Amino acid sequence: MTRRYDEVRCMLMRGGTSKGAYFLAEDLPADPAQRDVLLLRVMGSPDPRQIDGLGGGHPLTSKVAVVSPSADPRADVDYLFLQVGVDAAEVSDRQNCGNILAGIGPFAVERGLVPALDGETPVRIRMVNSGDLAMALVPTPGGRVAYDGDAEISGVPGAAAPVVVEFPPGGGPLLPTGQVRDVVAGVQVTCVDNGMPTVLMAAADLGVSGYESPAELEADQELAARLRGIRLAAGRLMGLGDVEHTTVPKMTLLAAPRSETGAVTTRTFIPVRCHTSIGVLGAAGVAAGIRLRGSVGEGLARLPGHGDRVRIEHPTGFFDLEAAVEQGAGDAPPAARRTAVIRTARKIFDGTVFPRPAATTAPHA
Repeated sequence: MTRRYDEVRCMLMRGGTSKGAYFLAEDLPADPAQRDVLLLRVMGSPDPRQIDGLGGGHPLTSKVAVVSPSADPRADVDYLFLQVGVDAAEVSDRQNCGNILAGIGPFAVERGLVPALDGETPVRIRMVNSGDLAMALVPTPGGRVAYDGDAEISGVPGAAAPVVVEFPPGGGPLLPTGQVRDVVAGVQVTCVDNGMPTVLMAAADLGVSGYESPAELEADQELAARLRGIRLAAGRLMGLGDVEHTTVPKMTLLAAPRSETGAVTTRTFIPVRCHTSIGVLGAAGVAAGIRLRGSVGEGLARLPGHGDRVRIEHPTGFFDLEAAVEQGAGDAPPAARRTAVIRTARKIFDGTVFPRPAATTAPHA
């Protein structure tokens, strides 16, 4: 008997500065095409308001996490991230999301995939999109997930319990093109991948200051056209192929920091909308990229004299993380040595979502 999926178990969570619907894989269709059509119905896409679903009318609030027990001995759970289009019938698995990742540990404990400890529960996570690993330390006093706490992250009102997420070294090359600098569409860029393919550029090289508001940058059609050309060319250069219908690589403009404690100011595009803050993995790429000798961030960034902590400024505040890189000696390429962030997550509701009636529109994977 074919399951109808008229109602689906779901948890809505804020993870970092994003919000998404979290599902167990067993509660969704196993076939990716059927799953994606269902998720469009759940989120209310395509519709710029997403008025008939859970989506919030913005890429940052139109996200999905699919979680299952992992067969990888290095991980407890598998986490598949899906970016659901807002005004387009598209569902993409071409990238990770580090903000939604912040909710994976709490969700895994809530669903019983990882037994809760008294105090703090480590959850080992395999990010299916890239194969990378992460470790989340979930606050579980008394064996229950704690969401209330005093940790604050810029871009989120109030405070919540901290979730420490650490990314072990490994994975693909930090510099996918093999170069610290490349010239793409006439612009000097540094292409990095510290968990998320990211293209770093000096804002001034594109005729802007890098301090504009997201709305001002989104309204600049000349800038949008230039960024699109750079992104398409950089995607091929980074080995990603045709990125016309994907959200990677991320495009990040760099400018000198505005505060005494900041390392660099950023404006990130995802890929057309300007991020109101910055993603976890995007920030990890910036932090690693500006530490590389000869990168486009050299001369713009102000790095601390000691320690690994870096403060990345963004439109609504800042993002603190710890990042260390090995510059590489001889023929050895640079590599990320350590990346760790403090995020927060909060359960908004846990229950049943009722997808809108089935439509005939098929998504573009």
